[in-house]
Amino acid sequence: MPYEVTKTESEWKAALDPDEFKVLREAATERAWTGALLDEHRDGLFRCRACDAPLFRSTTKFDSGSGWPSFYEPVSPDAVELKSDRTWGMTRTEVLCARCGSHLGHLFDDAPQTPTGDRFCMNSISLSFDDTAKA
Repeated sequence: MPYEVTKTESEWKAALDPDEFKVLREAATERAWTGALLDEHRDGLFRCRACDAPLFRSTTKFDSGSGWPSFYEPVSPDAVELKSDRTWGMTRTEVLCARCGSHLGHLFDDAPQTPTGDRFCMNSISLSFDDTAKA
């Protein structure tokens, strides 16, 4: 899929720190309970750290107990791209930024306490928080 924001691998490496590059461009996962945005509860908007695209409103964030920031829906269905992920001997749904193709995390349908039943389990390092934007 062609993305609105495209860069070469060396351009991404220059734009992101090594940990961000590993998660956003190589689909690594940060350790649970270590993300800076896990306990972020202010009103605002969560954006893609790689391209600044709006991804999730703070009003859709919930405590899933998983150790990663979790949301029950993106700002719009076309804000994210969903892709089948068959790594680690299981089938999961990978969540990518629809604007730049960066890896954000995974989608699970195990959140019956939410309006959608979905848990967008995101790597904190894949996101930035904008408290000037209204959720």
